[in-house]
Amino acid sequence: MIRISLIIPTHNRAQDLIRALESVAAQTLTADEWECVVIDNASTDDTPQRFDEFCATHPTLHLRRVYEPQAGVSYARNRGFEEATGEYLASIDDDERVNPDFLKAYIDFFDSHSDAIVAGGRIIAEYPTGRPDWMSKFTEMPIANPMHFGDTVCHFPKGRVPGGGNMAFRLREARRYKGFDVTLGRVGRELIGGEENDLFERMLKGGETIWYVPDAVMWHIIPQRKLSPEYFRKLCRNVGISQQLRARIHHRRAMTLFREVLKWGATLLLCCTMSPRKSSKLLLMRYEISRGLLKKI
Repeated sequence: MIRISLIIPTHNRAQDLIRALESVAAQTLTADEWECVVIDNASTDDTPQRFDEFCATHPTLHLRRVYEPQAGVSYARNRGFEEATGEYLASIDDDERVNPDFLKAYIDFFDSHSDAIVAGGRIIAEYPTGRPDWMSKFTEMPIANPMHFGDTVCHFPKGRVPGGGNMAFRLREARRYKGFDVTLGRVGRELIGGEENDLFERMLKGGETIWYVPDAVMWHIIPQRKLSPEYFRKLCRNVGISQQLRARIHHRRAMTLFREVLKWGATLLLCCTMSPRKSSKLLLMRYEISRGLLKKI
């Protein structure tokens, strides 16, 4: 009996997908307790062939690929909600790897918390080429979004929500919230995000509690190209655009701009405590986020 469905959206990253699947294949759950559904989001590379080859080497696992022609991670994740057959659903991205107890941790959590419908796990940033010396915990947030809130199950801290690459749901109840807003979320190599934040905000407004499950561990693998100055500027600017879009959706643009002013004050104070390289990067992050917030779209 399938207890939990693992969803992996992917777009033109066949090699990354196979690396993620290798960690998935090492799950400690017995094969009849889980399935993995890869949502092929309009890929034009060799994803289908590479996936079929992987399946051939793991014939006992419940692996399947579903093609979603509408480009965009929100479309892909919503398709995953439709395709899942388990009582629970977990979702990761294709540039990650997970620990062997990843799915077991979520099953154990939901089995022992009958009123919970949404949770997220630990996120560890992994830098194959090394963590750059300009990075602080603040500038690391938009790049890797690391999360560690202790070693026991607890509520997510106020102001924090699970990362889109490590989240889980009690499927039937979560479907009431109508999934991810398709006007948000990344499309191809575009960096607009915020779709998971929007869903979690609606869930919180609906009276749900978001739980932290520390034994569901995900490593977010950050390649060198995502550490370039150009990528960092574009990423931060799109964080601001995403915040602007969500502010419009939830009718709080004035409050969002006011909070950005407060964040500038906090940024300037923090810069006084950092090395010049780290403080300059933090100022750049704040500047680009503000540009995105004020951009006409």
